[in-house]
Amino acid sequence: MNSIQDVAEDATGSSRHIYPAAAMVGDYLRAAVGLVPTALVFATVPVGAVPALFLGGFGAIFAIFGLRTVLRHGTSLEMTDTELRAHGVSNRSIMWSELDRLKLSYYSTRRDRRSGWMQLELRAGGTRLNLDSRLEGFDRVVRRAAETAAARGLVLSESTAANLASLGLDLPGIEVER
Repeated sequence: MNSIQDVAEDATGSSRHIYPAAAMVGDYLRAAVGLVPTALVFATVPVGAVPALFLGGFGAIFAIFGLRTVLRHGTSLEMTDTELRAHGVSNRSIMWSELDRLKLSYYSTRRDRRSGWMQLELRAGGTRLNLDSRLEGFDRVVRRAAETAAARGLVLSESTAANLASLGLDLPGIEVER
């Protein structure tokens, strides 16, 4: 890879996509900001049952978030002409010929909606993959999924169609539910 934004592609046209460390730092810091003070309180102050329950719940939320971050960071994707494969703790694959759901959501972090991230949900039968826009080559994966959805005649929600359009993907043949 030439830069962190590049996506590795081999001679067969398959590409490999990862979550770069720089994109995950914020999530690691958020998990630590919740876990470290909770652990310090438990380690240094005698805590009663009710406060311990409250702090333990708070700590558990941040621990789960931290674990999710580690799992996502450790996941890589391989996209080929026939499938999208996730490699990590949970190895899953979606055959493009079996794609039956595409949902692209936008989550804004500001009121003016100028900052945020996208999440792509793909499903084929009982297999589901969720990817977010921090993934290197996210736009390529979205394009391939949208092209497949159009070819398969999938009906997409209005919000998914609008989010695809915001990425410049106004593909003919995409059917939008009204």
